[in-house]
Amino acid sequence: MSAEYKPEEAENMEDTLIDRLARRIPSVGRLGTPPHGAVRLGIGDDAAILRRSSKAEWVVSCDSSLEGVHFRHDSHPPESIGYKSLARAVSDLAAMGARPRYFLLALALPAVRTGRWLDRFASGMAKAARELNILLIGGDTSKTRNVMISITVLGEVAPGRAITRSGARPGDLIYVSGQLGGAQLGLKLILRGLAHRRSLRRFLQPHLYPKLRLALGQSLATRRIATAMMDISDGLSTDLARLCNASGVGARIWSAKIPKVKIPAVLAHLDLNALKLALHGGEDYGLLFTVRPKSAKLLRRLPPKIPTTCIGKITRQKQIVLFRDDTAETALPSRGWDPFRDR
Repeated sequence: MSAEYKPEEAENMEDTLIDRLARRIPSVGRLGTPPHGAVRLGIGDDAAILRRSSKAEWVVSCDSSLEGVHFRHDSHPPESIGYKSLARAVSDLAAMGARPRYFLLALALPAVRTGRWLDRFASGMAKAARELNILLIGGDTSKTRNVMISITVLGEVAPGRAITRSGARPGDLIYVSGQLGGAQLGLKLILRGLAHRRSLRRFLQPHLYPKLRLALGQSLATRRIATAMMDISDGLSTDLARLCNASGVGARIWSAKIPKVKIPAVLAHLDLNALKLALHGGEDYGLLFTVRPKSAKLLRRLPPKIPTTCIGKITRQKQIVLFRDDTAETALPSRGWDPFRDR
């Protein structure tokens, strides 16, 4: 028998901190405050939505990348740090079906990183900007002991077409894009000193240079196929709980249907579990979304052909249940990335 899923239990310390700030700072969203002025959607989703005109809305979000938390200077190439810090931020726009337009960069770094390291960092960020079709329009710089990167992104979407986390309803099918666990596998290889092996380099790419599903997100929004959506940044177990919490529902998922990363045989000695990587590993930046059963056939018509997999169903009972290969039913704990959790 599964334990009852309670929204307050699903939120990790990061979510609790956001609520604490929202209670003390004048804000819109998260705690039930209604839309205000140009703000159609405030705190509590992947991004805020601002009314721009009768033809478009701004989708706005920000993200931080910190040395010692999100990357290490001795194991992550500067190009990857620049690329990934921008991709991380733009992923919030993909999660709502928005088209990226502009970004602001606040960069603080030690004096020793203002030469060659900075050039390589900028090269990686430029590569991401070109791929994501987004332009730098301003920001700020400062000097500090460790590198600190903060990026604010702006995208646009047709009025009323942005997909939020709160639209899932009982009976909806749960989908994910791509393969899960690849980024966590790459991180484990780096942390265990295996990044130098030529035969393993391809397994590092999902962690160092994540590929976003912008076209898929925009198609789901434009064609009104998805009822709720977010990106998988902190791990499926944590992000699914957030989507269910926002929608006031529960979920059933099947472990056998989750598209898991394939662990190469040469890593058998590391005792890695593909299911655990897929459930709790973060930074895949794929899309997690829900679809009405009658709309599922429309997914096959979406260009370009991006793999999407149905892994479960939304339920009325507020619990998240995992069915394993042997049909055993267990409650799925939220064990994805939490920056405030001791590890």
